[in-house]
Order: sequence, then structure tokens, then C-alpha cells
Amino acid sequence: MSEVKKVATRQGYADGLVELGKTNPNLVVLDADLAAATQTAQFKKEFPDRFFNCGIAEQNMIGVAAGLAAAGKTVFASSFAMFAAGRAFEQVRNTLGYTNLPVNIGATHAGISVGEDGATHQCNEDIAVMRTIPGMTIINPADAVEAKAATIAAAKIDGPVYLRFGRLAVPVIFDENYKFEVGKGVTLVEGTDVTIIATGLMVERALAAAELLKAEGISANVINMATIKPLDNELVLAAAKKTGAIVTAEEHSVIGGLGSAVAELLAEKCPTPLRRVGVEDVFGMSGPATELLDLFGLNAANICAKAKEAIAMK
Repeated sequence: MSEVKKVATRQGYADGLVELGKTNPNLVVLDADLAAATQTAQFKKEFPDRFFNCGIAEQNMIGVAAGLAAAGKTVFASSFAMFAAGRAFEQVRNTLGYTNLPVNIGATHAGISVGEDGATHQCNEDIAVMRTIPGMTIINPADAVEAKAATIAAAKIDGPVYLRFGRLAVPVIFDENYKFEVGKGVTLVEGTDVTIIATGLMVERALAAAELLKAEGISANVINMATIKPLDNELVLAAAKKTGAIVTAEEHSVIGGLGSAVAELLAEKCPTPLRRVGVEDVFGMSGPATELLDLFGLNAANICAKAKEAIAMK
């Protein structure tokens, strides 16, 4: 059996920026002194005159990004998720959100899979925080192919965008013919007993869970929900009516992320048994990324357990 190809979504982000740079001379990229880690160094190498290192000053970087966007530039501003969504929240809210400026925030190193950097850098709250900003689009790609496509698509959105990427190399799910559409989920596996709605690196684990459930005679419907805001309400509601049980899976707190978005929709439109897989109401810790994912229940086995719970609630 051939080995599964693994690439970090931050690499897909870098590839998308370079491709955009070749066709859009108006594109500029900013970074907060983390270009090697965020992978924006690749854009810097190709287009040095359109890359700006703003230093370890994320709030100022967002202000610079806002000014460039107001002057008509296509702007991507990058840092770790903890700093882009956390340290610079006020500037993102007031300078970008309130004015609806089209700045794309490339937030890398999100979630527990930051690993050894520990709880201070493992941002499991960023989706929740960004969801509260009116008009903010939130995209959390499942693999490097989708990350590249999402980066290119984000450049066309008329408003602020939060792009969430990971540090860990993850399995490549899609091929180069994959068509990404903002605001649309994608059904990867058809099933009738339960629907698993996953985002980011949890998509691959949701697919693995579907195989485990299949071995037990349970038919799982698997949806990749890369765009968390705006949520694909139509697809979620159709899945709820089709299977009558939902499980959400995300590398983020169970509070305020994909699970909350789906729960809010179902509570108002189609009450459905729901279970959420994510980081519980705790901080992370330092350790190898893959071990931490298992420790916090971000794996196929836990998705299967939650699926059975949801089915039992029908």
C-alpha cells in the first residue's frame, strides 16, 4: 500500500499566495515576523517588493493592512492564530469588521496540533471569537489542496476573511480538480443513519470514523464544512432531515465553533439529536501533536462513540 501524502494546510496557503501574486500585481502580503512559520516567506522570495514584515506587532499589522486595503490593495496579513485572533482582536473588530474592509487574515498554527508550543499558543478559541464579528467570513480548510483554493477564493470576497491553517502535516484528501466554493459544504460520503459534519484536520478523521461505523453496519453521511461562517444552512438542514442524527467534529473548543453554529441552526430550524467532538472546556498542554489529538478525543474512535450516542437519541 502506498503511503498517504501529508502536507500542512499552511503550505497550501503559501502556494495560493504565490499563485495569486503571479496574476494580481495589486496583491500585498504582511507578516508579524513569522514568515518562516506561516510560510509567507515563499511569497517574499517571489515578490520581495510586495511583502512587508511588520514585526512582532500584530495590532499594528492589522492597522497597516486596513490602510492598504482602503487604498485599493488586495491584502493578506499573517500570524499565528493566537496572535491574529487574540492579541489583535480589537483591531480586527473595529478596523476591519466595522468598516467591512477586504483584508484576509492568514491565521496559522491553530488548534491543539501546534503541539509542543503548548497551551499559550494552541488557539482553540479563534473561530468562536471571529464568529462574533458581523460580516466576517471564516474558512477552515481540510487539506493543502483546499487551503490553496480557499486562499485564492478569499481574495475575491468583499469584506474581512479569517483563514485558519494548521502547523501539522495532514493527509491530502482532494485532488487538483477539486472546486472550492465559499459558503458551501461538500458531502464526501453518503449515508443514512447519522451525519458527521467536520472541518479542518477532523475531516480526514471523520472519513476514518465512517469506515469504522460501516464495519458495524452503521451508515454515516460525511460532510466537509470548510466555511464555518456563513454556514451552509441548506446542506446541514437537509442532512438533519435525511439521517435524523448529527455529530460535529472540529479541532477547536466545543464552545462557539462549528458545533455551536450547527446547534444554533438546528435548535431554530430543525431540532435534531446532536453530539459535538472538539476540545472540551479546558486549555491544551505541551506534547507531540498526534498524541495530543488523541488525548483530547479528536480522533475517529471518539467520533464513532458520539455517533452512536446521537443515533440512540432518535
